[in-house]
Amino acid sequence: MTRFGLIGPTYPFRGGIAHYTTLLARSLREQHETLFISFTRQYPGWLFPGRSDRDPSQQPLQTEVERLLDPLNPLSWRRTLGRLRVWRPEVVVLPWWVPFWAPAWAVLGRGVKRLPGRPKLLFICHNVLPHERGLPDRLALRLALAPGDGYVVHAQADAERLRRQFPQAPIRVTPHPTYEAIASHCEYPLPVALPSDRPLLLFCGFVRPYKGLDVLLDALPPVLAERPVHLLVAGEFWDGEAAYRAQIERLGLQEAVTIVNRYLPNEELAACVTRADVVVVPYRNATQSGIVQLAFGQSRPVITTNVGGLAEAVADDQTGLIVPPEDPVALAQAINRFFGEKLGPLFAANIQQSSGRFAWGHLVGQLVALAQAAQDF
Repeated sequence: MTRFGLIGPTYPFRGGIAHYTTLLARSLREQHETLFISFTRQYPGWLFPGRSDRDPSQQPLQTEVERLLDPLNPLSWRRTLGRLRVWRPEVVVLPWWVPFWAPAWAVLGRGVKRLPGRPKLLFICHNVLPHERGLPDRLALRLALAPGDGYVVHAQADAERLRRQFPQAPIRVTPHPTYEAIASHCEYPLPVALPSDRPLLLFCGFVRPYKGLDVLLDALPPVLAERPVHLLVAGEFWDGEAAYRAQIERLGLQEAVTIVNRYLPNEELAACVTRADVVVVPYRNATQSGIVQLAFGQSRPVITTNVGGLAEAVADDQTGLIVPPEDPVALAQAINRFFGEKLGPLFAANIQQSSGRFAWGHLVGQLVALAQAAQDF
């Protein structure tokens, strides 16, 4: 048994990273003593583009947590280190996803290395560099992650980026675990009425340009020429929906697309995934996606693009279909093939058979092994 300190977001904060850290804390506690420290505040209002950073779910994911940390208050960083000093962890785990956290993480990381017993510091890197990146982002990465003894990433592309910054560091590439626990509220109604006489494509999550919703919309006309389908777009638009609405009108898709422009609570999101025949993830670029694992948690196949770690998570022709990015013709062909060959039941069965690969216990085992490798390094 290892004594862990875990720091990261959880309820009442919303989003995939908060869900991830909560589920990781639960899984760690099944085998190890774990202190979970979270935030009193996550982002200042001027930095967060969404309507709110609070989770509106009726049944949110929760676990025991101590809320000590404010990223803009250095006194709370000291308070967090003081709590860790009392706890005396053997391993401290920090998530990394955006450069905003660099100052707090730089201080906390170096403080952890001075704690009694010199615990090992591990980083779970959801995105080594942000989707829109520049030199300041690389400097923030080095500032924050330099004290780390080991790193977990969910895609080979991120491992390569990290090795360019820290060539000698122990790095483990492991699949993003499945969000099965989030998708357990299937008795809840859909957020909007949908046609019941045709298959449903689902595009969900925050809508940002790199996620390729416009590519999916361009792919719909050749799909509709062969069969009636309906597309549900469920998620908050961070850059406005006007351009997408104009594209829908230009392509004549008004009767084939439904948009729900808001963050969906867990119950409604689970209902959408349950209703969908296939989840489409047409990203232009990515390292990995929690949406894929949300779909897999409900045994829903995925059609996605060959970018980042998406093709590492989705087995082509087994648990989904993979197409080139920014190629609406190839995407349309994949959608038509999925329905024309009735691949859904086969892919769903394959997803269930491969579920162990995406278990949270596997991630915990990787963290323990990484801490041991860092000890021996």
